[in-house]
Amino acid sequence: MGQQQLLLIVLGVIIVGIAIVVGINLFSASSLEANRDGVVADNMNLAALAQQFYKKPTELGGGNNTFTGFTIPTNLASTANGAYTAVVAAQSVVITGKGVVQNSAGK
Repeated sequence: MGQQQLLLIVLGVIIVGIAIVVGINLFSASSLEANRDGVVADNMNLAALAQQFYKKPTELGGGNNTFTGFTIPTNLASTANGAYTAVVAAQSVVITGKGVVQNSAGK
């Protein structure tokens, strides 16, 4: 093999290596974004359930204009997207979700 052919092979290997690294980075960024969107959707669903509880009369298993007694249903406390907790006060609920996919900083 000539020197020019060896140089082209080395250059080709370097380009393929760079393309693989870029592809892995794009996949990981897309995975993080998709998980984040899923956590937001789950939080919106849980917020809707909390609103339903708030507006429903006590006789029907609701809060009768209070969030006291609201809990996240066990089947929704942990999903494929993440885990969720709720801090409940009489007139407010804070729902926190932690996704299963994390960035390099662990967030």
